[in-house]
Amino acid sequence: CLCLSQLLLAFSSCITIFNTEIDWKAYMDEVEGVVNGTLDYTQLKGDTGPLVYPAGFVYIFLVFYYMTDHGTNIRLAQYLFAGLYLTTLFLVFRIYSRTNKVPPYVFFFMCCASYRIHSIFILRLFNDPVAMAILFLAINLFLEDQWSWGCFCFSLAVSVKMNILLFAPGLLYLLLWRFGLLRAIPKLAICAILQVVLGLPFLVVNPAGYLTRSFDLGRQFLFRWTVNWRLLPEEIFQHRAFHLALLVAHLAALGLFALNRWHRSDESILSLLKDPSERKAPPQPLSTNHILSSKKVFALFTSNFIGICFSRSLHYQFYVWYFHTLPYLLWCTPPKTLPQLLRVLILGLIELSWNTYPSTVYSSAALHVCHGIILLQLWYGTASSLDSQKEKQPLKKAE
Repeated sequence: CLCLSQLLLAFSSCITIFNTEIDWKAYMDEVEGVVNGTLDYTQLKGDTGPLVYPAGFVYIFLVFYYMTDHGTNIRLAQYLFAGLYLTTLFLVFRIYSRTNKVPPYVFFFMCCASYRIHSIFILRLFNDPVAMAILFLAINLFLEDQWSWGCFCFSLAVSVKMNILLFAPGLLYLLLWRFGLLRAIPKLAICAILQVVLGLPFLVVNPAGYLTRSFDLGRQFLFRWTVNWRLLPEEIFQHRAFHLALLVAHLAALGLFALNRWHRSDESILSLLKDPSERKAPPQPLSTNHILSSKKVFALFTSNFIGICFSRSLHYQFYVWYFHTLPYLLWCTPPKTLPQLLRVLILGLIELSWNTYPSTVYSSAALHVCHGIILLQLWYGTASSLDSQKEKQPLKKAE
């Protein structure tokens, strides 16, 4: 019923509301440069600046370029992105059905309570939804124990936009947990080889230019667009020491979660380097039950969320990076951790923060408070819930 309601809403939006131009024309200008024979990445640019996305973005938006009459048929582009939105929703629902953690009424808020998400997909035509749709396809493949195809899709998503790398620490942990070091190397090789193959035409012409433009980790963000750091003075926002502090906090949080929340074995985390058959408790395929599926989703979603919490800047289209993961992050812990009403309230405050334009000191502060509460309840809530699951497993096996 929710999917049908979103189908009607998406296509009625396409009919009644026209595209509000931000980056679509720039995307079309960038890929048109490739059509005209320019393969030097440093020479590819649009009206908002140079091309800063990897090669997968170029190929996918080349398809859009030709399907929309060189980018001029924007109405058709809106229909295509409406289809992408519905596909994303289906993939997300499938993930949630496998984990069995979130009560059904929460999906109403995911579908019907976010103007910003509908705008990002259907009215703004950003590349972020494309990357996230492919990412959710990869997660579905991981849940089906299709790790090679999952790694292929994960790498494809990275080639559209680099934010997908926020999921990479969780994926690395899961590959080691599932296969051990030696057997995980071929899966990691799939990710690396695909990046080389996609970027090869540009790497041949100007390898340094391609790498520095498409994987620029030090790119400066404009203070005027920040959603999360409006409460700081601009000089601190742009200061390298502040960026370094966020990176250290990001890595520290990832390390703590990897050691104490993702890894729940009595063995050292170094045991992940061994072949699974040599460990005390070899892992089972992730598709066997809800607990193992939830373990997989928990590692990936928390890995991404930690990156969001310590991001140097969040722009309005970045909301799609974690919007569809928020219900799981809020409801994966026992009810006693946070009251149900407070969880819904946090969803509402996050939505309000992302819909405040331009952002204010109060909207940024509210966003950080909500993120902090979610992070704390993930830390303290999963400590008790995972321990109780661990105690129940021997009993289930005996039964």
